[in-house]
Amino acid sequence: MLLCAYAVVAFGPILLVLIGSFRSNSDLLGQPIGLPGSAGLTNYARAWQTASLSTYFLNSALVSVASVALCVGLASMLAYGLSRWRFRGGAVLAAYVIAGLMIPAKLGLLPVFYMFESAGLIDSRLGLVLLYAAGGIPFSVFVLMGFLRGVPPELEEAALIDGANEWRIFRSVVLPLMRPAVAAVTVFQFAPIWNDFFYPLVLIRSDEKYTIPVGLTRFIGEYAADRGALFAGLVLALAPLVLVFVFATKQIVAGLTAGIGR
Repeated sequence: MLLCAYAVVAFGPILLVLIGSFRSNSDLLGQPIGLPGSAGLTNYARAWQTASLSTYFLNSALVSVASVALCVGLASMLAYGLSRWRFRGGAVLAAYVIAGLMIPAKLGLLPVFYMFESAGLIDSRLGLVLLYAAGGIPFSVFVLMGFLRGVPPELEEAALIDGANEWRIFRSVVLPLMRPAVAAVTVFQFAPIWNDFFYPLVLIRSDEKYTIPVGLTRFIGEYAADRGALFAGLVLALAPLVLVFVFATKQIVAGLTAGIGR
């Protein structure tokens, strides 16, 4: 019963947005809650073409994919080094990296802004990629290190005896074993980057470089809002996240629980 109530609370607004995306603005103003009207796909066409949602969608895809790829690539190598190599200060370094989880991201906004301004990264998609990748490393390293602690090192030792170097061991032995954890980290990094409204609003100045959360504000005017197109844009923005979670659920569960039974 409790789960059903939670499902209604969680999916109710999404259902209203989905239905609203097929209704005209006059229908939405006259009767905010109702069945789909005669608007059909008009709202989607207007949102995608007239409001340049296709450009914002492409910007979000480029920034999100590049950020996740850079973050997961660096975090995988760092987690492997901190988990397998024994050197003085290794534990301190690992604690220093993971301590980034305790620092609110918005706390460093001013230093980041001034640093990006001096480096010429304001109004740059590259700046967003670097910022998101750096911000996701602590969580990614934390998850990947926890996974690697449950992986026995015998395969790596056998590869080392066979003459493989560290890079070959990481690429051919460790990385395939880390696939469930890498998949989980990828999904958990992709979702907040795709949904982020704050940093693109602060760091991006050009309209053609906005990501989709900021681009959706174009449907909201000073005195009125294009509700039908806004709802259609929200559905389009939500669709990639739904697809990612639907097809990656097993990998997420496997990655987060892989080390429990070992």
